[in-house]
Amino acid sequence: MDSILRLLMGPWTTYIIWVLSDQGPQRFGALKRAVPGISTRMLTERLRMLQGAGVIWREQAETIPPAVTYGLTPRGDDLRNVLDALGDIAERWKADGVFDDDDVGAA
Repeated sequence: MDSILRLLMGPWTTYIIWVLSDQGPQRFGALKRAVPGISTRMLTERLRMLQGAGVIWREQAETIPPAVTYGLTPRGDDLRNVLDALGDIAERWKADGVFDDDDVGAA
């Protein structure tokens, strides 16, 4: 359990997986637009880490400029139900006002 939580706890990691789960395979630029606020460097780092863990695949078309597309592997797809469940919990908690306080998680 600890190993998978360490993998998912990296900055932006679950958001990237969620976008790929929700929207399907994405080119790099589209993925960057779908994750507002992430830097190019951070997105590249997270994608490399997720690819190394076998959670996402990367496909590069031999075009100029290269067209690089990312999507979920079967291992990444295993996370779909978990992320959906977390999303449902987040919506309920948001409705209860849990996230109204900017100090949530600051302790």
